[in-house]
Amino acid sequence: MISSWLTLRDLEYVIAVAKNEHFGHAARECHVSQPTLSTQIKKIEGYLGTALFERTNRRVTTTASGKKVAEQAAVVLDEARKIPMMLGQTTSARFETLKLGVISSLAPLVPYLLGSLKKAFPTSALTLHEAKTEELVRELKLGGLDVVVAADTVKDESLTQIPLFFEPFVLAAPKGHPILERRKPRLSDLRASEMVLLDEGHCLRDQSLGFCPASRRGNPKAYHATSIDTLRHLVASGAGYTLLPGLAAKEPRLESLVSYLRFDDDQVGRKVVMLCRGQSGELDSFRRLAKILVEAVPKGAGA
Repeated sequence: MISSWLTLRDLEYVIAVAKNEHFGHAARECHVSQPTLSTQIKKIEGYLGTALFERTNRRVTTTASGKKVAEQAAVVLDEARKIPMMLGQTTSARFETLKLGVISSLAPLVPYLLGSLKKAFPTSALTLHEAKTEELVRELKLGGLDVVVAADTVKDESLTQIPLFFEPFVLAAPKGHPILERRKPRLSDLRASEMVLLDEGHCLRDQSLGFCPASRRGNPKAYHATSIDTLRHLVASGAGYTLLPGLAAKEPRLESLVSYLRFDDDQVGRKVVMLCRGQSGELDSFRRLAKILVEAVPKGAGA
């Protein structure tokens, strides 16, 4: 039987290699030598009769089977962590460690989040990972992150979504641009060909294009913006206009170059949620955590 040889420690090894795609980094994370980890991974692959990882001199790649095994391993470890709770062995100090992921376009929220979390959990070890949604979800499913704060765009039945707040979008345009003629612009005024947007893979890009009239979703201007700051500076340079999340709408240094206007439709924006693994034994704690995050949002930034 598989349970006679496969241990929870083995599952941690598989997850660590899948997450890092590097045996040396995975070994350090698991506090074992690289030969020890490599040998055990080979044994696991031998028992399963399939390769979990493809190895070359330069890199390690997780196979399709490896991804499935690693994701299921994270589920099993979550279930194992529930055992002490079932026996009433809980502690008052929640989150000895908390690994938080935040999508890049929510970066302006980070100072408020970290400040509130440090106040609520002064003895906890907090880590933050900022990246695109796809990368963060992958890390979450492998156990590399505990929770992810993202837009409501992820459709994955293995994850639980906890609503946080609604964040309105504002129009950011160069001073004097014709689109600023209305006190409150309309969505029908938008033209993708006049917009500057984040790179492919950022959900804010897709959301912004989604608000354009269907007949005007041509090619946005070809700039490779990877952050909100870059996007804002492109607008300030006169490259075009864009939609920005409410939390990122103000930058005092650019006040003379950029104007910000709310749309006439108060539904122009996005729902922000907290994602966690559906089988996690910490769901109740994560719901309490969500309340802390909501309270951290500056007044007027989210509705």
